[in-house]
Amino acid sequence: MQIEIKPNSFFVFDLDDTLYPEIEFLRSGFRVIARQLEQRTGTNVYEEMWVRYRAGENVFAWIAGQYQDQWPGLTVAQLLKIYREHEPEIQLRLGAIDLLNRLAAMKVPAGLITDGRSITQRNKLKALYLHDYFTDTIISEEFGSEKPAERNYRYFEEKYPGRQFTYIGDNTTKDFLAPAKLGWFTCCLKSDGNNIHTQVFDLPSCPAAVINSFDEIQLT
Repeated sequence: MQIEIKPNSFFVFDLDDTLYPEIEFLRSGFRVIARQLEQRTGTNVYEEMWVRYRAGENVFAWIAGQYQDQWPGLTVAQLLKIYREHEPEIQLRLGAIDLLNRLAAMKVPAGLITDGRSITQRNKLKALYLHDYFTDTIISEEFGSEKPAERNYRYFEEKYPGRQFTYIGDNTTKDFLAPAKLGWFTCCLKSDGNNIHTQVFDLPSCPAAVINSFDEIQLT
C-alpha cells in the first residue's frame, strides 16, 4: 500500500495491538505475578494461568481463592494492581520501528492515541523505547476521554491545523469512527489471530485500508 507523503502529512498511531501485540503485555504481567507467587509457594503457576485464561476463566479470582493460605490477604484488586503497574517485557511488532524511523527521516511528525491507565501505558511506552517518536501522546486516563471520542482526535487537528492525517489502528469497534468522520485516512493492521479484541470489517466505522504488516506500507 502506497501513502503519498506531503509537506503537511501527519501520522497518528494506536498502541495496543497496533505497534505491539497486547497479548505480550498479558503474558508479561502473568509472569510477574507467577514469580511473586512462586516465592511464597515454591510452585510456578504461569502455564496454568495461561491455560485458564485461554479457557475464559478469571485467572486472578482463581489465584486469590486458591492461594490465600500461602499469600494471606491476597485479593483480586491487589493482583490487578500488580498487573497494571508492572514494567512489562514487550517488543514492537515487526516493521513498526522501521516505519517510525522512515517517518522521522522524512520529517513527518507522528502522534499517539491510546486508551488505558496512565501508569500502564507509560510503562509500555518506556519498555518499547517510543517516547522520542511522538510529538504528542494522548492517554485516555490523562486526557479525560477514550476512543471513540472525537475530542481525542480533534486534539491533533486543533494543535496542528492544516495537516493531512493518517491514522493506523487495529480495533474496528472504536479506532476508526472518529478519524473517518474527520476526513482522516484510516488504515487497520489486521490481526494475526492473537489480538485481544476481535476485528469485524462490516461495521460503519470500517477503515479505508487494511494491511497485514507494517512492511506493506510504502511511503512515496
